[in-house]
Amino acid sequence: MEKENNITARRNPKLITVILCTILLAVAYAAFFAVLWYTVTYGETGFDSVWFTLTGGMDGVQSGLIISYLLKGLLPTVIFTVATSFIIFFYRKKTVTVSLFKKSKFTVLPIKNKFKIIVSSVLSGVLLITAAIKIDLISYIIYQIHSSTVFEEYYVDPNTAEIIFPENKRNLIFISVESLETTYSDKSQGGALDYNLIPNATKLAQENISFSNNSGFGGSKSVAGTTWTAGSMVAHTAGIPLKVPFGTADNTYGKEEFLSGATTLYEVLRDNGYYQAVMMGCDSHFANSNVYYTQHGVNKIYDYYAARDDKLFPHNYKVWWGYEDKLLYSYAKQELTKIAEGDKPFAFSIKTVDTHHVGGYVCSECEDNYSEQYENVISCADRQLGEFVEWIKAQPFFENTAIVIVGDHTTMDAGYISRNVDEDYERFVYNCIINASATAVNVKNRQFSAMDIFPTTLAAMGCEIKGDRLGLGTNLFSSTPTLLEEMGFKKLDRQMTYKSKYYNKNFINYR
Repeated sequence: MEKENNITARRNPKLITVILCTILLAVAYAAFFAVLWYTVTYGETGFDSVWFTLTGGMDGVQSGLIISYLLKGLLPTVIFTVATSFIIFFYRKKTVTVSLFKKSKFTVLPIKNKFKIIVSSVLSGVLLITAAIKIDLISYIIYQIHSSTVFEEYYVDPNTAEIIFPENKRNLIFISVESLETTYSDKSQGGALDYNLIPNATKLAQENISFSNNSGFGGSKSVAGTTWTAGSMVAHTAGIPLKVPFGTADNTYGKEEFLSGATTLYEVLRDNGYYQAVMMGCDSHFANSNVYYTQHGVNKIYDYYAARDDKLFPHNYKVWWGYEDKLLYSYAKQELTKIAEGDKPFAFSIKTVDTHHVGGYVCSECEDNYSEQYENVISCADRQLGEFVEWIKAQPFFENTAIVIVGDHTTMDAGYISRNVDEDYERFVYNCIINASATAVNVKNRQFSAMDIFPTTLAAMGCEIKGDRLGLGTNLFSSTPTLLEEMGFKKLDRQMTYKSKYYNKNFINYR
């Protein structure tokens, strides 16, 4: 009897070993499938954006993305963890062997007890390393060993810079269109498609000021720290990338502080008597953008809950990220009319959402002209943008208002891009400035990034900026070279990924 118990003990792995190895496998599979889901869904955006998303909370996230992760990230994790654990620790039915060098045979299954821990550990390690490489974590860690001095050498503090506003201060309407890139135009215009999904945006760029990286219809390049919505929000308004050191996102970019040491467009306008409002079609708590806006001088945030309280839609109404752009533009018209009646110059920012990945949101205004849903959504967004700009032009306040239109970043709908855009096509983010109170020295063949939009926006409003630089951005109306033009893309992009003591100390108070 004692001999049989010993044999059973040798055959059955210890419970604690099974539990620990299964937990290790579960963690490894969870990381692997989460990364696989993220990169397929968002594309390779760099580890900064991943870390910010993971630590920034899930408030306001579009429910479809959560469901997508549960089905494509969590479910495979459970299935593969259970299956792998069973095969490693409990498979007994049939011996599986493989031949080596023709004569010798090697038993694959069942796995011998002395190899069970090794097999589970090696498999877990391979999964974790693969995930880390795919999500750019290895490069991120390596970059943190290096220090960047770009801020010490080039950063111009808007708080101390000489910025002269015109006597008759110009209003600002800043429209950030989700994932709007010049790729969506046809090849004859410089786009990547055989047809033009954005004829209105293209026409606006042709008839007004649109800075381009080439001699035709182009845009800005996305450097590290500006490739996702929160990153571009910071770059457009502060002239710096959004850098996320390990262990700081929960506190620094959380409920109380968001780049508290940075001086942004909002402080500049606030200190010059502007009333400022921001409107978006989602919950402003997503990515903690509400903290960024209120902390830096915005007077009013119109988000999903504000729109619901203002009875723009029924109390239980919610689609996509909150409410669609069709209602957003209607709400903007209503509130802009009220704000324009005030006695202060105003700055009104709008953030659209319908063209967010994956596939965008099909609203009642969307037509069915294309085989891809995303293309129908992009086309619809373009029509709505064009109509809204025409509405602004018909208003009494337009004469003294500059309109800045930008894409927040290139689209993260990796599936659409892989199906429709050639691999060697270089993608750029859209920009257009209407009714600017400045004349550009040169709008073509400029190499620039989202950071340059900050001083360029003020210049469009008629401001004179001594030295033509704010933050790391350059006034594109001037002939002053941008950092991209001085350093080249690879060098600047790499500098944005390196650790910066200046950034940590002065902007996020982290040492």
